[in-house]
Amino acid sequence: MPRMNAILRFRYVAPVAVVLTSLATAQIEPAGQQTITPPVSYASLSQVSSLLATLEQQSQAAQLDLAKLRIDRWKTDSNNKKQTQSNVESVSRNLHDALPGIIGEVRAAPESLVSTFKLYRNLDALYDVFGSVVESTGAFGSKDEFQLLANDLASIEGSRRSFADRMETLAGSKEVELTKLRSQIHTAQQASVPSGSPKKVVVDDTEAPKKSAKKAVPKPPLVTAPKPTAGSPKAQ
Repeated sequence: MPRMNAILRFRYVAPVAVVLTSLATAQIEPAGQQTITPPVSYASLSQVSSLLATLEQQSQAAQLDLAKLRIDRWKTDSNNKKQTQSNVESVSRNLHDALPGIIGEVRAAPESLVSTFKLYRNLDALYDVFGSVVESTGAFGSKDEFQLLANDLASIEGSRRSFADRMETLAGSKEVELTKLRSQIHTAQQASVPSGSPKKVVVDDTEAPKKSAKKAVPKPPLVTAPKPTAGSPKAQ
């Protein structure tokens, strides 16, 4: 039974986690464009309203039946009594304090995948602890106590499965919306790029360094032999 529950949880939670991650990373809009939330269909609104009303009735019935338990009269040791009493208080707090707020979130946003997943996760945790209480009641409590709580647990399990199915439907719908969104973004990006983009002309406006003029090297003066003067001896 626990293994089957784990398989069911993986079957429904894994695809939803993928979709939630995709939606969180892909909701990019062109500048100046606002998101328009599509209206909720009558069939979807009617379905979620019926599921939530049924869950509220189940919660009230479970709280009343839990209050009728007489754990102090059970023929078992004090440790089992304390553990069961702690589980009963945990389930009662969830049904009275946490669950109504989550139901309100789903009622306010019937097609919100995040709110629906939050409700399913809460029902999943509630089912596990409630199941432990029912098991202990069957072992140590009266037959009437066990029968009432077993019926409550079966009802909560039915709601959990119903919201799991709805969550799977919403995940498929969000997948379609995500595909359309990606297509729109791709089309907008293609339209923003001009077809004939002009070629870039690079102008080199840097001046080339001027070549330094070579200085003329002065030639050495010519040395001429002095003319012989009168009275000077002639060369031999």
